[in-house]
Amino acid sequence: MNYLAHIYLSGNDERIIVGNFIADYVKGKSYLKFPKEIQTGILMHRQIDTFTDSHFKSAEAKQLLRSEFGLYSGIIVDFFYDHFLASNWNKYSHESLRSFSKRTHAILLANFGVLPRRVQGFLPFLIQNRRLESYATIDGITDSIRIMSKYSSLPAKYEFAKDVLISHYDFYAEIFFVFMAEIIDFVSGSFNVNLPKPDFANGA
Repeated sequence: MNYLAHIYLSGNDERIIVGNFIADYVKGKSYLKFPKEIQTGILMHRQIDTFTDSHFKSAEAKQLLRSEFGLYSGIIVDFFYDHFLASNWNKYSHESLRSFSKRTHAILLANFGVLPRRVQGFLPFLIQNRRLESYATIDGITDSIRIMSKYSSLPAKYEFAKDVLISHYDFYAEIFFVFMAEIIDFVSGSFNVNLPKPDFANGA
């Protein structure tokens, strides 16, 4: 899961949202320096990642990406999942994606002082470019993959990722819907987070 899904799965507790958002930038036991609720969010993030990596659909989802992304294929699948969550947002939330994003921005800005320095560095750009909302389009999610490849060791094969997503769109959508239902159940049961059940009578 990428930023949008991690934030969504955090529920409504602001400190848990912060912890889930920053978890990739908090290594090992350094999470213990944060307030308790932020610690919970960091640990939730780690368990979500473990659940995602071990899910029976993960290997299937990664297979079409391995030729260009290798061990990084899971990162691209995470981006794909955020795309399908954003593009089907009204199936998963009664709040608009725009409202959810603005509320998330306000929470992160209110907790700016506890964010790791790297997160402080990119947060203004994430907000200015409406990055969470941009995931709803194929071009938006491709641009996010491009940006990550620019600032990390992720292979700069974002056009390949875009082609795979377009060519196998229904395949990845089906995987996402199965996976998302199970991760919602997992988070709800493990962390007592109250998330709405997907409404598939509500069109995208």
